[in-house]
Amino acid sequence: MSTWFLIVIYLAFISLGLPDSLLGSAWPVIWPEIGSSLGSAGIVSMIIAGGTIVSSLFSKRMVERLGTGRITLFSCFLTAVALLGFSIAPSMLWFIVFAIPLGLGAGAVDAALNHYVAENYKAHHMNWLHCFWGVGATMGPMIMAVNLVNSQSWRGGYAVVAIIQFLLVIILLVTLPLWKRVATTQEKLLSKDGELLENFHVEAAATTKLQTNVLRLRGVRPTLLTFLLYCGIETIVGLWGASYLVSTREVTADVAARWISLYYGGITVGRLTTGFIALKVHNRFLIRYGQLVTIVGGVILLLPLYSSLSLFGFLLIGIGLAPIYPGLLHETPSRFGRENSARLIGYQMAVAYTGTTLIPPLFGSLAVHTSLDLFPFVVFTLLTLMFLSTETINRLLIKPTQGRG
Repeated sequence: MSTWFLIVIYLAFISLGLPDSLLGSAWPVIWPEIGSSLGSAGIVSMIIAGGTIVSSLFSKRMVERLGTGRITLFSCFLTAVALLGFSIAPSMLWFIVFAIPLGLGAGAVDAALNHYVAENYKAHHMNWLHCFWGVGATMGPMIMAVNLVNSQSWRGGYAVVAIIQFLLVIILLVTLPLWKRVATTQEKLLSKDGELLENFHVEAAATTKLQTNVLRLRGVRPTLLTFLLYCGIETIVGLWGASYLVSTREVTADVAARWISLYYGGITVGRLTTGFIALKVHNRFLIRYGQLVTIVGGVILLLPLYSSLSLFGFLLIGIGLAPIYPGLLHETPSRFGRENSARLIGYQMAVAYTGTTLIPPLFGSLAVHTSLDLFPFVVFTLLTLMFLSTETINRLLIKPTQGRG
């Protein structure tokens, strides 16, 4: 039952990824139609991310009162309504209004499901969970590209994704009684496996007890910085990548949407692959080498190569990003203690979405006042800072013993 129930959780993460990539892939044709501006995508993204921050901070209390199942069900309903609203939006004001429930719904389900999987399943399941987010994020631009080619309209893309979300709401309603039952079963299995430390001595987890202020725990602050930078990078590439390709590399809007779809496809395939690799290799190594791959992709974007080679840079960044986010999340209970993991995962989600909130609109403002040509330079700088941050975490916390890795 626990294995089959994972399918429901994976479907929920597909639905979480679908809307994340729609705005950036369609924005080159949205803003002229609704009478907005190029930089306004950053405002919409900021409002969505602001909603996710609020719901992430309160996720622990909401899960304790309502349970993960109900939170997931209600959140998916909110996102479905918001996407339907986007599909009929006549102006920028409508985008701003419906961005609020989209953000609130996404943040609540993201934090709740991440904590549920971190507590109840092994590391490879966390990678595969976020792989299915990548499936949704990859499907989003594809759906949009098909609508742009066939109907010359972005509205149909949003309508299709809204329908998919409503179908998921029905599935979640039917499976609502299973959440507590599966959690009880998995807790017994994991306690037998001794999965938590995965053959590593983690100094923080060994000495940590329940903390009223988890921000004082050793290694928490660079961890939060990494989450902020990760989501900022992931979003800035997804949101502004298509606009950069259209304006600077002179490709058409539908081709740019497909290229961004392949970027998310890199994240998806990377997480599927690292899910298997995580059976033998510790998260720390997957995170480190993933970051090195992203930096190589960033260098390719920086170089004055043919436009077609830029696609390879986007693809490498996507593949490299794949293990970072799920790996850091799954390490939370072992690094900082199970007693603190629920609250800290909520904080991590909030800080991650702060990166989503601040970094893309800041770049949008910079691009409006200067040029989108700065896109690869900004991406490369952020990737380098994220690598330095994760290495700081490793120096503070991890002491490997003899064994795998």
